[in-house]
Amino acid sequence: MPLSSPFPDLKIPKCNLLEYLFPKGQAPTETPIWIDARDTNHHLTPKTLLQWSKRLALGLDRLGSKQGEVVMIFTPNHIFVPVAYLGIVGSKRVFSGANPAYTVSEMVHQITNTEAQYILAHPTLAKTALTAARRAGLPEGRISLFSDTVNTSTADSRDWREWLPSPAEADAYSFPPLSEEDATKTIATVNYSSGTTGLPKGVEVSHYNLIANLDQTIYMRYLKKPWDHTNHPREVWLGFLPLYHAYAQLYTIAMAQKLQIPVYIMKQFHYEEFLSAIQVYRVTHLQVAPPIMIMLSKRAETKKYDLSSITDILCGSAPLSKELQTEISKKLDCEIVQGWGMTEVTCGAIHVPGGTLDDSGSVGQLDPNCECKLLDDEGNEVPDGQPGELYVRGPNICLGYWRNPQATKETLSPDGWLRSGDIAVCRNSWFWIVDRKKELIKVNGLQVAPAELEAVLLECDPVADAAVVGITLDEQEWPRAYVTLKDEHKGTIAETHIHDYMKEKVAKHKQLVGGIMFVDEVPKLLSGKIKRALVKQWAKRDAERMGGMLMHGHRLTDARVYFSASTTAAKTYPKNALPSLGRVGMDQ
Repeated sequence: MPLSSPFPDLKIPKCNLLEYLFPKGQAPTETPIWIDARDTNHHLTPKTLLQWSKRLALGLDRLGSKQGEVVMIFTPNHIFVPVAYLGIVGSKRVFSGANPAYTVSEMVHQITNTEAQYILAHPTLAKTALTAARRAGLPEGRISLFSDTVNTSTADSRDWREWLPSPAEADAYSFPPLSEEDATKTIATVNYSSGTTGLPKGVEVSHYNLIANLDQTIYMRYLKKPWDHTNHPREVWLGFLPLYHAYAQLYTIAMAQKLQIPVYIMKQFHYEEFLSAIQVYRVTHLQVAPPIMIMLSKRAETKKYDLSSITDILCGSAPLSKELQTEISKKLDCEIVQGWGMTEVTCGAIHVPGGTLDDSGSVGQLDPNCECKLLDDEGNEVPDGQPGELYVRGPNICLGYWRNPQATKETLSPDGWLRSGDIAVCRNSWFWIVDRKKELIKVNGLQVAPAELEAVLLECDPVADAAVVGITLDEQEWPRAYVTLKDEHKGTIAETHIHDYMKEKVAKHKQLVGGIMFVDEVPKLLSGKIKRALVKQWAKRDAERMGGMLMHGHRLTDARVYFSASTTAAKTYPKNALPSLGRVGMDQ
């Protein structure tokens, strides 16, 4: 029998997300909510945010943008990203965020896949956006410069403010209502995920999915507290998570508005600025991924700042060890809880209830309205306490993959069960994530698809074949490649050649920080599929030989990945032997 949430079902509204966040008859407040962490005079209130969002929606109408079309953003964090998100979604368009670290080829893929018709690009990224748009066949004039200040228009791109209607016109505008049925079917966002296997895919999330996950998450975060969301004590958040990602969209944009909690938005993540902001603004709650916890544990700068205002930390995106959780909880004297989620569940589906003292490393209990089952490799449900692949069902489960029916069929069953690719254990309604069946690698909380990196490597002329897996070094996971060179290049091509090639092709978090090893042959099944389990064994043994540390002793810096290039000559290794260690490092 499937497991149901131990909590009562919630009655979830079915309407436009903007109607949920800005209910009719309630005037939006004039309290600063989205605040620039470097300049607190630069902020948006719910009232000004709503007006800007309406101006954007009406401006898109006048540009000829149609409902149901994708509008992309390509920008670092700033206080006007929530304007774009809510203006696009509220007007029945589809929001899709691109990682600002993307290369031209990665942008071409997302533009082509989404068939985005308009792109809001930060001026520092405009060159990449324009080049990608032209390669993708987007007509001229579809890129607008988008930042939190007025930009000087160019021959290729206008500042987005130039095509906005007046505030008075926006005040007369209303976001289109959605019927209950339309709310469940109208796509709000297409964020990209690797799913359980293969290349990154756009995840279709509806207005109803978003509202459901907001209600579920708000319920869970106050469940065991002596207060609820209507009478909680002062909360202050720090918005450093990337706003192109579902995690930040749920908290920094939507939940901050729903709960009226001020959030100081960091344009870029620098560790000391992060610590300073906590100290200066007396931040109470953090939403983080495990790399931040590792920094809090290991970085010497942590001791220089007063972090005593922190009362609660939620850690998601990847499993956090119970040892590290307990260490930071004692160090900061705060509550730390975990949750489990993925882009396909909108954001989260399992949470440790707020107010729970947990030192077990559990990711928690099922959210209200959710059910799950744990299956073995034969599709049979496993007994309590035994590991199985996690399948979930509920109102927060995505509609499917954007224009990819095959991937949708492989991940979503006709009766609504989502295959997660994560291996979990359940004991007395509490869950622990113990392994990962899916192929993806998690780098600083961001997904990296091995198939994507393998495809890029195969486009490199000297490479005959390649397999990419994750390797855990410095308590974090990194991509590691096992590469077979073409015969004519063996002995003449070094790892540096491959690293230099990859720098031009993929974003920093996809770089092969875990190393590159040359092998005689990539092990494969008769079907042609890579024997990934064997390659993972290679990586695990390599990590043990390296003592679990990145080579050359370079430390992690602000979660940004850079290389100290290897100069060793290429070697080859038999396919069933353990390769010796590649050389790779990290620099500031």
